[in-house]
Amino acid sequence: MPPLATTEIACQLIGGRLQSVGVERCLRAGVQMADGASAHGVPLLYRDYPPTSRRTTPKRVLMLGGIHGDELSSVSIVFQWMEHLAMSRFQPFHWRVYPCVNPDGLLIRPPTRVNANGVDLNRNFPTRDWQTDALAYWETRTGRDPRRFPGPHALSEPETRWLVREIQTFKPDVIVSVHAPFGVLDFDGPREPPERFGFLHLHQLGTYPGSLGNFAGMNIGVPVITLELPHAGIMPSAQQQQRIWADMLAWLEKNLQEEAPLYFRLEDHPWNGAR
Repeated sequence: MPPLATTEIACQLIGGRLQSVGVERCLRAGVQMADGASAHGVPLLYRDYPPTSRRTTPKRVLMLGGIHGDELSSVSIVFQWMEHLAMSRFQPFHWRVYPCVNPDGLLIRPPTRVNANGVDLNRNFPTRDWQTDALAYWETRTGRDPRRFPGPHALSEPETRWLVREIQTFKPDVIVSVHAPFGVLDFDGPREPPERFGFLHLHQLGTYPGSLGNFAGMNIGVPVITLELPHAGIMPSAQQQQRIWADMLAWLEKNLQEEAPLYFRLEDHPWNGAR
C-alpha cells in the first residue's frame, strides 16, 4: 500500500499524539519517508546520522522506537536522542533512526501494542522457530492473548517485512530497540552484554518465537540491545535519559569490533515471496 501521507502530515499525526514530541520538534528532526509504510499507509519516518569523527569504516547502529504502539515513552525518548545526534560534533558511528515503527498502534485511541491488523510486530519476525512454535506458544503460553498474536505467518505485516529488508540492506552492526515498561536492560546475540545503562540494569528476558531479539540477535548474529523504560506513558528524567545515552555510547565505542555480523540472504528465506 502506498503511503497515505507526506512527512509533514505524518509529523502532524505523531507529534500531535505525543505532547513530549510535538509537531514542530518532529519536523525539526529532519525525518524522511522510508520506502515502507504501516498497514494503514502511514509513512515510516527515519533519519540517517553519518559519523562526525573520522573512521575508515564507520560502524552502523540501527535504533528503533515504538514497535509496540502503546509504549509512548519509547517514541518520545528516541526523538530526544535524535537531537543529541544532530548536535554531536564527535561521534564515530553511522546511525539510522526510526522513532516509530508502529504508527498505527500509536495513533489509535487508546493506543495498542499491536498494529492495525491486530498483530504483535515483535512476534512476527521470521525466526527459525516461528513455523513450529509461534502459534503454539501464543495459544498455550499466552492463552491466545490478543496483545501477543504473532500473525497468521511470519512476515505477514508490512512493518516487519520492511524492517527485515532494512536490516538486510543497512547491515547494522548493532540494533537498539526501545520498549517499556519493565525498567531493565535486555540483550540478545553475540558479544558480552552491558551490565547497565544508567539506571537500567541487565536482566535478560529470554527470546520468543518471532521476536526481534531472536531473529537478529540469535539467528543472524546482529546484537540487539533492548532498552525497557520503566513507564510506557512517563518519560525518564532528563538526567536519567542522559545517563542511559552516555553509557550506551561508551559501550558501543568499546564493543563494536571489526568483525561483521553474518547476514542471511533475504531472498533465500523460506517466507520470502511465499505468501
